[in-house]
Amino acid sequence: MVSGILDGLWLVPALPLLGVVLNGILALFVERPLLLPAAGPPSAAAGHGHGASYRTLVAFIAPGVVGAAFVVALLCVLSLAAAPPEGRIFVQVLFPWIQAGAFTAPVAFQLDPLSSVMALVVTGVGFLIHVYSVGYMSHERAFARYFVYLNLFMFAMLILVLADNYLLMFVGWEGVGLCSYLLIGFWYEKQSAADAGKKAFVVNRVGDFGFLLAMFLIFWTFGSVSYTEVFAKAPLLSGDGTLTTGLATAITLLMFLGAAGKSAQIPLYVWLPDAMEGPTPVSALIHAATMVTAGVYMIARSSALFLLAPDTMMVVAVIGAATAIFSATIGICQTDIKRVLAYSTVSQLGYMFLACGVGAFTAGIFHLTTHAFFKALLFLGSGSVIHALSGEQDMRKMGGLKKRVPVTFLTMFAATLAIAGIPGFSGFFSKDEILWKSFSSSMGSPVLWVVAAAAAGITAFYMFRLVFLTFFGTSRMDPEVEKHVHESPWTMTLPLSILAVLSVIGGFLGIPAVLGGAFGVPNLFEGWLEPVFRRAAPAAAHAAEEAAHHSAALEIGLMALSVGIALFGIGLAYFLYRARTEKPDEIARKWPTVYGVVFHKYYIDEFYEWAVVRRVVRGADWLWQMFDARFIDGIVDGAADIVRSAGDRIRRLQGGIVGGYAFSLLAGAVLLVGYILYRSIVQ
Repeated sequence: MVSGILDGLWLVPALPLLGVVLNGILALFVERPLLLPAAGPPSAAAGHGHGASYRTLVAFIAPGVVGAAFVVALLCVLSLAAAPPEGRIFVQVLFPWIQAGAFTAPVAFQLDPLSSVMALVVTGVGFLIHVYSVGYMSHERAFARYFVYLNLFMFAMLILVLADNYLLMFVGWEGVGLCSYLLIGFWYEKQSAADAGKKAFVVNRVGDFGFLLAMFLIFWTFGSVSYTEVFAKAPLLSGDGTLTTGLATAITLLMFLGAAGKSAQIPLYVWLPDAMEGPTPVSALIHAATMVTAGVYMIARSSALFLLAPDTMMVVAVIGAATAIFSATIGICQTDIKRVLAYSTVSQLGYMFLACGVGAFTAGIFHLTTHAFFKALLFLGSGSVIHALSGEQDMRKMGGLKKRVPVTFLTMFAATLAIAGIPGFSGFFSKDEILWKSFSSSMGSPVLWVVAAAAAGITAFYMFRLVFLTFFGTSRMDPEVEKHVHESPWTMTLPLSILAVLSVIGGFLGIPAVLGGAFGVPNLFEGWLEPVFRRAAPAAAHAAEEAAHHSAALEIGLMALSVGIALFGIGLAYFLYRARTEKPDEIARKWPTVYGVVFHKYYIDEFYEWAVVRRVVRGADWLWQMFDARFIDGIVDGAADIVRSAGDRIRRLQGGIVGGYAFSLLAGAVLLVGYILYRSIVQ
């Protein structure tokens, strides 16, 4: 029975692909004709007759296939849990894909505790966001096209997390990049959206180049791209000197470059804030809960390799900590509600990389999971606010919404408490675990703890700034907008409510030993993932032993200090945006240079435009002029000129004069006879 259930693992990615096919047919043959000018105004055409029917069908198919995928994934995970811890790995080979000599790369899926967590997060949160999208995108012209892209993303993301080898993972990796481009630029008529989609695509290609090179090195070193073979051979090849520390460092640094692009880390983070040009549910699904965590998953999956490269681990930890605090400071001055959350996402991803960099892979995946709950909720909540305000995103034009949209307020407030790290909420447990490991691990340091704790305080400040500006105080809304403020429909508020519950209780899956030990409550999340990382290498166990040398009193003390820092950030936000609302403007006037630099995101985008984009464009223009236009075109045009010139000369032989033809025949006959006579004399 158990084996039979796990044999249905292929249905998890196949069901969203079915949604792509069905909704693609509707988009092509039903929706597209409705949008043609001959059909009249698109909104009107799509709102009557078979137009309304096709929307109902799309609204049923798109969330339905994702919900079914979640159910199948849940059944498979429950079947996996019935096996003993060391036997919790299931590989399903569907068919051969690439075979070249001894090298094989099949299309195969692997379900183990790590991929099961990712599959449940992707399908579970994805289903809620699909349901939310039905209400949020209800007036959208290209309704079916939107859900085709969304279902296609789900398929690609599930391929990424369920793949049993790096090559198949890369297929999903590129698939989510393509879907990100399509969804960011969904409103392609808008120039800023089209530009944001191209920016995301180009920046991610930089990271993907690193991932490709890493795969080449993995194949060259191990002769395989299968997780099982690579991770089994890694300690053996390291022991006999084949896999040197330098080679392991090269492989993992290139992998980290790919992860930094996909998960928006310094210096490749610049695409994610601009990605907010896409629809808000897209921001929640792709750029908060799932796609941007692909880099974290890839590093955690490859922990056996990363633990053999201590220098890379240090780079991952430092870049993660730097990204966490750098992007958090940018969020302080942003006025667009979605951009605040975008920089918050970059910061939280930095926390996950910090955890992986100090060897706390379980803590990183745990924060990935809780972050999926509360950050998806924050983005969907911001979408509900934008929906209520007829598209307004500037927090300076909000205020006083607490009683006007009560469900949105309560759910967003719960998510804000979670991301701020308030005890009892999910973010507290996962963030505290990262802070403790960054201090206590043999690969951590007090400096990393200080940076991460400071980032936590800043996070609490700018998130409560968002809440106070949006929901409290007097209304700053446009009178015409204020007349139409309303709570969102149930298709939007129901996912908000479910995510709010998860944001509150989700953290109890990973209660740290220092808190749960006294009551005999185990850390369920750590116990579930332990078999995966135990196979990685002895270094992980060594890091855990180092952490055990610190006293429980020290851990509780640092926990209390981090909570105190978060409360200070909340208090400061209350002082500036509730008690003394004139102070922020005074500070901006008093420190105009500092405020301007932070408000303009440290001018990093402008620097990249000057130092990279313009240089690349100029270089490409020079190459085009010198190599393409002169060299390549010169060869092609020169060959054409030679043929044309030869043709002109040969054409003169065909003058149309009979006498000329007779002379040619006579001359040819004389030459032929002469040649024959010459040959006979010589012989």
